[in-house]
Amino acid sequence: MAQPATMPANDRVSIELGDDGVAQVRLTRSDKMNALDPDMFARIIEAGSVLRRMKGLRAVVLSGEGRAFCAGLDTSSFARQPSPDEPELTERTYGNSNKFQQVAMQWRKLEVPVIAAVHGICFGGGLQIASGADIRIVHPETRMSIMELKWGLVPDMGGYALWRGLVRDDVLRELVYTNREFTGEEAQGLGFATHVDEDPLARATLIAGEIANRNPHAIRAAKRLQAGMLERGTDAILLEESIEQHAIMRTRNQVEAVMAGMEKRKPTFEDV
Repeated sequence: MAQPATMPANDRVSIELGDDGVAQVRLTRSDKMNALDPDMFARIIEAGSVLRRMKGLRAVVLSGEGRAFCAGLDTSSFARQPSPDEPELTERTYGNSNKFQQVAMQWRKLEVPVIAAVHGICFGGGLQIASGADIRIVHPETRMSIMELKWGLVPDMGGYALWRGLVRDDVLRELVYTNREFTGEEAQGLGFATHVDEDPLARATLIAGEIANRNPHAIRAAKRLQAGMLERGTDAILLEESIEQHAIMRTRNQVEAVMAGMEKRKPTFEDV
Protein backbone atom coordinates (compact mmCIF):
# COMPACT_ATOMS: atom_id res chain seq x y z
CA MET A 1 0.00 0.00 0.00
CA ALA A 2 2.58 2.58 1.13
CA GLN A 3 4.85 4.33 -1.33
CA PRO A 4 8.43 5.27 -0.42
CA ALA A 5 9.03 8.86 0.65
CA THR A 6 10.62 11.02 -2.03
CA MET A 7 12.15 13.75 0.12
CA PRO A 8 15.86 14.24 -0.68
CA ALA A 9 18.26 13.37 2.11
CA ASN A 10 19.26 16.37 4.25
CA ASP A 11 20.37 17.23 7.77
CA ARG A 12 17.16 18.93 8.83
CA VAL A 13 14.11 16.65 8.31
CA SER A 14 13.52 12.97 7.52
CA ILE A 15 10.38 11.11 6.42
CA GLU A 16 9.76 7.37 6.70
CA LEU A 17 6.43 5.98 5.46
CA GLY A 18 5.42 2.65 6.97
CA ASP A 19 3.37 -0.10 5.40
CA ASP A 20 0.42 0.98 7.56
CA GLY A 21 0.36 4.44 5.97
CA VAL A 22 1.84 6.20 9.01
CA ALA A 23 4.65 8.63 8.14
CA GLN A 24 7.29 9.31 10.76
CA VAL A 25 8.49 12.87 10.22
CA ARG A 26 11.51 13.80 12.31
CA LEU A 27 13.34 17.08 12.81
CA THR A 28 16.96 15.96 12.57
CA ARG A 29 19.06 19.00 13.46
CA SER A 30 19.73 17.41 16.83
CA ASP A 31 23.10 19.13 17.39
CA LYS A 32 21.20 22.44 17.61
CA MET A 33 18.13 21.03 19.41
CA ASN A 34 16.25 21.32 16.10
CA ALA A 35 16.36 25.12 16.27
CA LEU A 36 14.87 26.97 13.33
CA ASP A 37 17.36 28.51 10.92
CA PRO A 38 16.58 29.42 7.27
CA ASP A 39 17.43 25.93 6.02
CA MET A 40 15.21 24.38 8.71
CA PHE A 41 12.24 26.50 7.64
CA ALA A 42 12.79 25.50 4.01
CA ARG A 43 13.15 21.78 4.74
CA ILE A 44 10.08 21.63 7.00
CA ILE A 45 7.99 23.28 4.29
CA GLU A 46 9.47 20.87 1.75
CA ALA A 47 8.45 17.97 4.01
CA GLY A 48 4.88 19.27 4.05
CA SER A 49 4.87 19.39 0.26
CA VAL A 50 6.15 15.80 0.05
CA LEU A 51 3.44 14.62 2.43
CA ARG A 52 0.68 16.32 0.45
CA ARG A 53 1.73 14.36 -2.64
CA MET A 54 2.38 11.06 -0.89
CA LYS A 55 0.24 8.08 -1.93
CA GLY A 56 -1.06 5.80 0.78
CA LEU A 57 -0.62 8.38 3.56
CA ARG A 58 -3.10 7.99 6.42
CA ALA A 59 -1.51 9.71 9.43
CA VAL A 60 1.67 11.56 10.41
CA VAL A 61 3.77 11.42 13.58
CA LEU A 62 5.90 14.54 14.01
CA SER A 63 8.86 14.39 16.40
CA GLY A 64 12.36 15.73 17.01
CA GLU A 65 15.59 13.77 17.32
CA GLY A 66 18.02 14.26 20.16
CA ARG A 67 17.37 16.29 23.31
CA ALA A 68 14.54 18.45 22.02
CA PHE A 69 11.42 18.59 19.91
CA CYS A 70 12.37 22.10 18.76
CA ALA A 71 14.10 24.88 20.71
CA GLY A 72 12.50 27.60 18.58
CA LEU A 73 14.26 30.22 16.49
CA ASP A 74 18.01 29.79 16.12
CA THR A 75 19.23 32.97 17.84
CA SER A 76 22.07 33.31 15.33
CA SER A 77 19.34 34.26 12.86
CA PHE A 78 18.86 37.55 14.73
CA ALA A 79 22.11 38.83 13.22
CA ARG A 80 21.26 37.71 9.70
CA GLN A 81 20.35 40.44 7.25
CA PRO A 82 17.32 39.53 5.10
CA SER A 83 18.11 39.02 1.44
CA PRO A 84 16.81 41.76 -0.89
CA ASP A 85 14.40 39.37 -2.59
CA GLU A 86 12.93 37.95 0.64
CA PRO A 87 9.16 38.61 0.78
CA GLU A 88 7.73 40.93 3.41
CA LEU A 89 6.07 39.21 6.36
CA THR A 90 2.74 40.62 5.23
CA GLU A 91 2.95 38.87 1.85
CA ARG A 92 0.87 35.67 1.66
CA THR A 93 3.29 33.30 -0.07
CA TYR A 94 1.58 30.06 1.02
CA GLY A 95 -2.14 30.57 0.61
CA ASN A 96 -3.16 32.41 3.78
CA SER A 97 0.33 32.22 5.36
CA ASN A 98 3.82 33.57 5.01
CA LYS A 99 6.81 31.21 5.11
CA PHE A 100 7.19 31.27 8.89
CA GLN A 101 3.47 30.69 9.52
CA GLN A 102 3.37 27.87 6.98
CA VAL A 103 5.89 25.85 9.00
CA ALA A 104 3.25 25.51 11.73
CA MET A 105 0.01 25.93 9.77
CA GLN A 106 0.82 23.26 7.17
CA TRP A 107 0.11 20.48 9.67
CA ARG A 108 -3.48 21.74 10.08
CA LYS A 109 -3.75 22.13 6.30
CA LEU A 110 -2.55 18.57 5.66
CA GLU A 111 -5.50 16.33 4.79
CA VAL A 112 -4.58 13.57 7.26
CA PRO A 113 -4.26 13.78 11.06
CA VAL A 114 -0.90 14.79 12.53
CA ILE A 115 0.21 13.69 16.01
CA ALA A 116 3.15 15.54 17.58
CA ALA A 117 5.42 13.69 20.01
CA VAL A 118 7.01 16.39 22.15
CA HIS A 119 9.97 16.01 24.50
CA GLY A 120 12.93 17.91 25.91
CA ILE A 121 12.64 21.55 24.83
CA CYS A 122 9.66 23.06 23.02
CA PHE A 123 10.04 26.83 22.91
CA GLY A 124 8.67 29.65 20.75
CA GLY A 125 8.37 28.55 17.15
CA GLY A 126 8.74 24.95 18.26
CA LEU A 127 5.62 25.26 20.40
CA GLN A 128 3.76 26.80 17.47
CA ILE A 129 4.82 23.92 15.21
CA ALA A 130 3.60 21.40 17.79
CA SER A 131 0.37 23.37 18.10
CA GLY A 132 -0.24 22.84 14.40
CA ALA A 133 -0.68 19.12 15.01
CA ASP A 134 -4.16 17.67 15.53
CA ILE A 135 -3.00 15.90 18.70
CA ARG A 136 -0.01 16.49 21.00
CA ILE A 137 1.61 13.85 23.21
CA VAL A 138 4.03 15.53 25.62
CA HIS A 139 6.62 14.11 28.02
CA PRO A 140 5.92 15.33 31.57
CA GLU A 141 9.38 16.89 31.95
CA THR A 142 9.28 18.81 28.66
CA ARG A 143 10.20 22.47 29.05
CA MET A 144 7.73 24.67 27.15
CA SER A 145 7.31 28.41 26.65
CA ILE A 146 5.74 30.99 24.35
CA MET A 147 9.16 32.58 24.12
CA GLU A 148 8.79 35.49 21.69
CA LEU A 149 8.31 38.34 24.18
CA LYS A 150 11.72 37.48 25.67
CA TRP A 151 13.19 38.75 22.40
CA GLY A 152 10.83 41.73 22.14
CA LEU A 153 8.65 40.01 19.52
CA VAL A 154 5.14 38.59 19.31
CA PRO A 155 4.19 35.02 18.37
CA ASP A 156 3.95 35.14 14.58
CA MET A 157 4.12 31.55 13.32
CA GLY A 158 0.39 30.89 13.44
CA GLY A 159 0.14 30.54 17.20
CA TYR A 160 -2.81 32.85 17.68
CA ALA A 161 -4.78 30.99 15.01
CA LEU A 162 -3.79 27.57 16.34
CA TRP A 163 -4.40 28.26 20.04
CA ARG A 164 -8.06 29.18 19.54
CA GLY A 165 -10.12 26.55 21.28
CA LEU A 166 -7.06 25.06 23.01
CA VAL A 167 -5.99 27.62 25.61
CA ARG A 168 -8.21 29.78 27.80
CA ASP A 169 -7.97 33.44 26.84
CA ASP A 170 -6.57 34.84 30.09
CA VAL A 171 -4.12 31.95 30.47
CA LEU A 172 -2.82 32.55 26.96
CA ARG A 173 -2.40 36.26 27.65
CA GLU A 174 -0.31 35.56 30.77
CA LEU A 175 1.91 33.03 28.98
CA VAL A 176 2.45 35.34 26.00
CA TYR A 177 3.09 38.49 28.03
CA THR A 178 5.52 36.87 30.49
CA ASN A 179 7.03 34.03 28.39
CA ARG A 180 6.73 31.95 31.58
CA GLU A 181 8.15 28.46 31.22
CA PHE A 182 5.91 25.51 32.05
CA THR A 183 6.33 21.74 32.05
CA GLY A 184 4.77 19.04 29.94
CA GLU A 185 2.92 17.95 33.07
CA GLU A 186 1.32 21.39 33.29
CA ALA A 187 0.73 21.59 29.55
CA GLN A 188 -2.31 19.32 29.58
CA GLY A 189 -4.15 21.49 32.09
CA LEU A 190 -3.20 24.63 30.17
CA GLY A 191 -4.46 23.20 26.88
CA PHE A 192 -1.19 22.63 25.01
CA ALA A 193 -1.08 18.83 25.46
CA THR A 194 -3.66 16.21 24.58
CA HIS A 195 -1.92 13.54 26.67
CA VAL A 196 1.12 13.46 28.93
CA ASP A 197 3.22 10.32 28.51
CA GLU A 198 6.67 9.05 29.49
CA ASP A 199 7.14 7.81 25.91
CA PRO A 200 5.52 10.39 23.65
CA LEU A 201 6.77 8.85 20.40
CA ALA A 202 5.41 5.39 21.21
CA ARG A 203 2.03 6.81 22.29
CA ALA A 204 1.82 9.05 19.22
CA THR A 205 2.67 6.14 16.93
CA LEU A 206 0.02 3.98 18.60
CA ILE A 207 -2.65 6.63 18.06
CA ALA A 208 -1.53 7.14 14.46
CA GLY A 209 -1.82 3.40 13.88
CA GLU A 210 -5.38 3.41 15.19
CA ILE A 211 -6.26 6.31 12.87
CA ALA A 212 -4.65 4.50 9.92
CA ASN A 213 -7.04 1.60 10.57
CA ARG A 214 -10.11 3.80 9.96
CA ASN A 215 -11.85 4.67 6.69
CA PRO A 216 -9.35 7.18 5.19
CA HIS A 217 -12.10 9.08 3.38
CA ALA A 218 -14.04 9.55 6.62
CA ILE A 219 -10.90 10.58 8.53
CA ARG A 220 -10.13 13.30 5.99
CA ALA A 221 -13.73 14.47 6.01
CA ALA A 222 -13.69 14.66 9.81
CA LYS A 223 -10.53 16.80 9.70
CA ARG A 224 -12.18 19.16 7.20
CA LEU A 225 -15.23 19.49 9.45
CA GLN A 226 -13.04 20.12 12.49
CA ALA A 227 -11.12 22.84 10.63
CA GLY A 228 -14.28 24.85 10.01
CA MET A 229 -15.95 24.28 13.34
CA LEU A 230 -14.63 27.41 15.08
CA GLU A 231 -15.18 29.73 12.14
CA ARG A 232 -18.56 28.68 10.74
CA GLY A 233 -21.99 29.39 12.14
CA THR A 234 -24.30 26.60 13.29
CA ASP A 235 -26.26 26.46 10.04
CA ALA A 236 -23.10 26.17 7.96
CA ILE A 237 -21.69 23.43 10.21
CA LEU A 238 -24.90 21.39 9.96
CA LEU A 239 -24.88 21.68 6.18
CA GLU A 240 -21.19 20.72 5.91
CA GLU A 241 -21.82 17.63 8.07
CA SER A 242 -24.56 16.57 5.68
CA ILE A 243 -22.43 17.22 2.59
CA GLU A 244 -19.51 15.18 3.92
CA GLN A 245 -21.72 12.33 5.11
CA HIS A 246 -23.60 12.17 1.81
CA ALA A 247 -20.29 11.81 -0.04
CA ILE A 248 -19.15 8.94 2.22
CA MET A 249 -22.28 6.85 2.77
CA ARG A 250 -22.48 3.55 0.87
CA THR A 251 -19.03 3.98 -0.65
CA ARG A 252 -16.78 0.94 -0.81
CA ASN A 253 -14.72 2.04 2.24
CA GLN A 254 -17.78 2.84 4.33
CA VAL A 255 -19.32 -0.55 3.60
CA GLU A 256 -15.98 -2.21 4.37
CA ALA A 257 -15.86 -0.46 7.76
CA VAL A 258 -19.28 -1.89 8.61
CA MET A 259 -18.48 -5.40 7.38
CA ALA A 260 -15.11 -5.52 9.16
CA GLY A 261 -16.76 -4.44 12.40
CA MET A 262 -19.49 -7.05 12.11
CA GLU A 263 -17.03 -9.78 11.16
CA LYS A 264 -14.52 -8.72 13.84
CA ARG A 265 -11.60 -8.46 11.41
CA LYS A 266 -9.14 -5.82 10.28
CA PRO A 267 -10.62 -3.69 7.46
CA THR A 268 -9.03 -3.42 4.04
CA PHE A 269 -9.57 0.09 2.72
CA GLU A 270 -8.93 1.61 -0.68
CA ASP A 271 -6.56 4.55 -0.40
CA VAL A 272 -7.61 8.07 -1.21
